[in-house]
Amino acid sequence: MGWILGDSSKVATQSGVRKSRNLIRFFIKPLVFLWLAAAGIDLVWGIIAEDLGPDPHKTLLLTTGLWALNSLMVTLAIRPMSKWFHWPLLITIRRMTGLFVFFYASAHLWVFVQFILGFDWSSVVNEIIKRPYITIGFTSWLLLIPLTLTSPKAMRRKMGQSWIKLHKLVYLIGIFAVWHYTWQVKLDLTSPVLYIVLLFILLGWRDYHSRKQ
Repeated sequence: MGWILGDSSKVATQSGVRKSRNLIRFFIKPLVFLWLAAAGIDLVWGIIAEDLGPDPHKTLLLTTGLWALNSLMVTLAIRPMSKWFHWPLLITIRRMTGLFVFFYASAHLWVFVQFILGFDWSSVVNEIIKRPYITIGFTSWLLLIPLTLTSPKAMRRKMGQSWIKLHKLVYLIGIFAVWHYTWQVKLDLTSPVLYIVLLFILLGWRDYHSRKQ
């Protein structure tokens, strides 16, 4: 009788894992993809329709920067959410959200360099050196490069523990990104405060979880 119950429990567990995997693969992952991609699609449509408002370059700059930050917050939230909802397989969508971070951050930088500074490299260097919030933002983008290049599973297997250590940079990137955003907001601080609180919760959870382990 024991072996029958044991097999039944194993089958039930496998069935639960399969359902969880299918839910994430066919519902949650496409939903998150569409949500994060929507801003980019909307910008492309706005460019085609010439409907980005009175200052299109500013719209491009602000939107790409905001969605780089949104994508980053989602990426940082995935591990806590996988624990809270008992969905360990939720981690599998983190590479996708991380690539969205790099995509929007790169688009943000490109818009700044091309449309705001007109590809004047001396101005680019001066802005990075003289404006601290741009220094921090540019540093965040540089730190994203090794994480993006090493995001494939093959690189994780090849690097082992070094991969884990390297990808902890995402927490520093989170601090820099929120700092970069907050520093340039001069009037309504509601949105920056919300990002600061969210980042504090996510980093606090990580610190608490690390101490428990």
